[in-house]
Amino acid sequence: MRKLVLQTDFGLVDGAVAAMYGVAYGVSPELDIHDLTHEIPPYDIFAASYRLYQTIQYWPAGTVFVSVVDPGVGSARRSVVARTASGHYVITPDNGTLTHLQHYLGLLAVRQIDEVKDALPGSLDSHTFHGRDVYAFNGARLASGLRDFSHLGEPISVDSLVQLPLGTVTTTAHSVAGTIDILDIRFGSLWTNIPRQAFTQLGIEAGDFMQVSIRQNGQLRYQNQMPFTQTFAAVAVGEPLIYINSLLNIGVAINQDSFSKLYHIGTGVDWEITLTQLAR
Repeated sequence: MRKLVLQTDFGLVDGAVAAMYGVAYGVSPELDIHDLTHEIPPYDIFAASYRLYQTIQYWPAGTVFVSVVDPGVGSARRSVVARTASGHYVITPDNGTLTHLQHYLGLLAVRQIDEVKDALPGSLDSHTFHGRDVYAFNGARLASGLRDFSHLGEPISVDSLVQLPLGTVTTTAHSVAGTIDILDIRFGSLWTNIPRQAFTQLGIEAGDFMQVSIRQNGQLRYQNQMPFTQTFAAVAVGEPLIYINSLLNIGVAINQDSFSKLYHIGTGVDWEITLTQLAR
């Protein structure tokens, strides 16, 4: 019996998530079900992809993840189950949700789920709730051991999966640039795709100041000098800082305030951030 972890953009204001739980427990009352989040912004496939990457490696190998951010539900987009190099399983639409896992962790195998043959019995007249009728149902069968990965659909090429564009990281002798991938939502901090190694190669030490420039589609939206610190408390309340986040990437924050809201900074490959070393 594996753990089953659910992620959606459904929210908790109606019965959608509860219906997924009900279907899963109908497969096996002994299932151990958890929530990753149900607050992915509606239709935001990139955020769903990132949250899987943020979370999956901290769960035991064998855990089954069901991720449903599916603006193309009922269309020709495929339903798939993937086995990651870390030994986890993900059931999701083939719409880019596996982008970060494929790029950063690696996928060993992928199979296409038959949305007719492997659907919840009695559900075929509806085509708009595959989260319940295909993904939760098959996630529960896989997690409970009633269906083995090798018998859940037909194998397809990992390279055939839909991939979302990811930002690139570039370095010079005195700077590093990347993109703002996502927010630490509750606190409004900016999480970049710049890994710690690319940053520390500049020889930056705690307390050093850098110039931070943020552009959207090439247009400068923010520029300031701020220190690299190990903790938020290293600067006064309301002051900005650079830090290494929990995924060992570079983050930019304001102590006890929302950087994103204060300066109207968004996320995605259109938002580029450059950190430039200042003369000591």
